[in-house]
Amino acid sequence: MEAKRQSNGITPRLIIHGGAGNILPSNLPPAKYKLYHDSLLSILAETHHFLTSPSSFPLQTASSASAIDTVTFAVTQLENNPLFNSGHGAVFTRDGVNELEASLMVSKGKKKRGVGIMGLQHVKNPIILAREMLLHGEQDLDGGNGEHRGPMTLDAAAGGAQGHCQLHKFSAEKLAEEWGLEMVDPSYFFVQARWDEHIKGLEKENDGKGVATWDEEHFFPQGTCGAVALDSEGVIAVATSTGGMTNKLTGRIGDTPTLGAGFWAEEWEEDSPSKEEAFLRQSGPALMLSETLKGLLADCFPGLSTYSPIPQSDIDMSVLSKGDRVFCSTGLSGTGNGDSFLRTNAARTASAIARYRGSKSARKTSLQEAVTEVSGPGGDLVKSAGDRWRKTGEGEAGIIGIELILVTDMDGEKKSAVSHIVDDFNCGGMFRAVVDKHGKAVMRVWKPGQHSGLEKYVGEGKEYDLRDWLDAKTQY
Repeated sequence: MEAKRQSNGITPRLIIHGGAGNILPSNLPPAKYKLYHDSLLSILAETHHFLTSPSSFPLQTASSASAIDTVTFAVTQLENNPLFNSGHGAVFTRDGVNELEASLMVSKGKKKRGVGIMGLQHVKNPIILAREMLLHGEQDLDGGNGEHRGPMTLDAAAGGAQGHCQLHKFSAEKLAEEWGLEMVDPSYFFVQARWDEHIKGLEKENDGKGVATWDEEHFFPQGTCGAVALDSEGVIAVATSTGGMTNKLTGRIGDTPTLGAGFWAEEWEEDSPSKEEAFLRQSGPALMLSETLKGLLADCFPGLSTYSPIPQSDIDMSVLSKGDRVFCSTGLSGTGNGDSFLRTNAARTASAIARYRGSKSARKTSLQEAVTEVSGPGGDLVKSAGDRWRKTGEGEAGIIGIELILVTDMDGEKKSAVSHIVDDFNCGGMFRAVVDKHGKAVMRVWKPGQHSGLEKYVGEGKEYDLRDWLDAKTQY
């Protein structure tokens, strides 16, 4: 998606996903497609309303919701919907049990930055536990060295997770109970369609017709659901939740709770050019240089014609003044074969490409270009599968994200803010919905022209008014 540009201030942005994999017109009939279409658009609209309205989650009042609360709000709804592989609708392990994972990360503003929880069997909404663990990190690490207890206290309610960013099963669920989160019997997570996939996969494998976790013709969920949001303060938050891979080994830990693999968010400051450099870089016919003068300038400013700390289409370089600062932020949520994400550290790799490639020497790589390089057709995730591509489900993946480029003056006042919604995938399809650059709600499973016969999927890629998908009780 193209950048949403504002001359002053930051416009909140939102994108959600509901899994990626071998999703084909042949295994997603129009009637089932409509269920995903309507669910994703409703969740998107309700979450966007939440993001752009005074927050009541948690008990606070603000001009708009925080990115942390927004992605928690979105993923809670996805966890409660049996269509998606998370919460009530999570896939089964090889032993026929559900083991849930979730994570949350912010680009700035919280001491722990990111957390992951795994092996859950009793927490109704794992993403809410991840949120609590992230927020309690402010107490956990206050006055500590970042590795152990923070303040030396034995009162679990005061923090409880110490300085840890990841917790498994029993310790995680003990904290959930102490923090008053809703706990359920494991039977709550049972969905018949998931059980049928579990049995079908095992039978196929026992008959020697392939692996129990993936099928060439059918869609066996191996991905996640997630959300990425940018709030008006310039914070990007990423929330991801999953049941894991169909027929995974009990006890397997995937990419969803692993920082850098299935999710990532960060902010960094770019080196800003001087006003003289910015002037020389601006486009247009205002300044015509002879070839001789160009050569002299090239000798004085090596790489001047190619290097830019930010894509030149994003920020008007001529507005930069002495003392201005340029900040870049990214947030990414992945879905697909989690072991492939782990092997490539996929989310952090994409962000690092955008952060470091071209630094000091050439045009910076956009986050969209980086995401395509990692999760697009023929990208790093495909290469990681080697000759097992399209045989085991390895490498199948999709990534959604948001990129923000912010310019402030020497006093910290915002001068310019530009954000981009990004996504790409390398497999049959990816369930996703976004508020586009026109403020419209758009849901897609496939890329335009990816498969034949997509005209029968009413609503694919259509722009909707967000109000059309709000619950009647919700008012703008």
